[in-house]
Amino acid sequence: MAPALILASTSRYRRDLLARLELPFEVQAPAVAEDTVAGEAPADMASRLALSKARSVAVPNALVIGSDQVASLDGQVLRKPGSADAAVAQLAACQGKSVLFHTGVAVVATDSGETLTHVDRTEVRFRRLDRAALERYVRLESPLDCAGSFKSEGLGVALFERISSDDPTALIGLPLIFVAEALRRLGADPLRPTRA
Repeated sequence: MAPALILASTSRYRRDLLARLELPFEVQAPAVAEDTVAGEAPADMASRLALSKARSVAVPNALVIGSDQVASLDGQVLRKPGSADAAVAQLAACQGKSVLFHTGVAVVATDSGETLTHVDRTEVRFRRLDRAALERYVRLESPLDCAGSFKSEGLGVALFERISSDDPTALIGLPLIFVAEALRRLGADPLRPTRA
């Protein structure tokens, strides 16, 4: 029997991205505290949290995908804003600057213990916009659950001068180029599905 595919995330963005691979999967909430470790680099934090999430929902005979994204501005981690005021303040701080998004992903084969990990780095250069434009954006799209306070798959793209990345899906939360390759290597090729 083919292993179950499990997404260790409650993010609708990651769920929608994984669905693009046309493989049946389940969603389970990971039991991981997203704590910071003093002195930890953003890329290392994203990788650690992605692996912790995958391992936290590991069940027998499964391929478990965990992912986490850490945004940083001038070396400081940007959190999910949680409020409109915090989102506007975060976007104002990003104006004319580049923000780095480190999207970590881990795919764990629970039966063999084989683990494949990757961190995709995306650089987003923000336009200079006035406060009224930022407030309008936050009011229209309410990106309160997004690191960096925007949704690149929506109106948030109007905030940018440019995006540099090897995988356009990484910025949304799940680097599908890596995920597809990892699943292929672990026997769940999206182009040759063997699942019932």
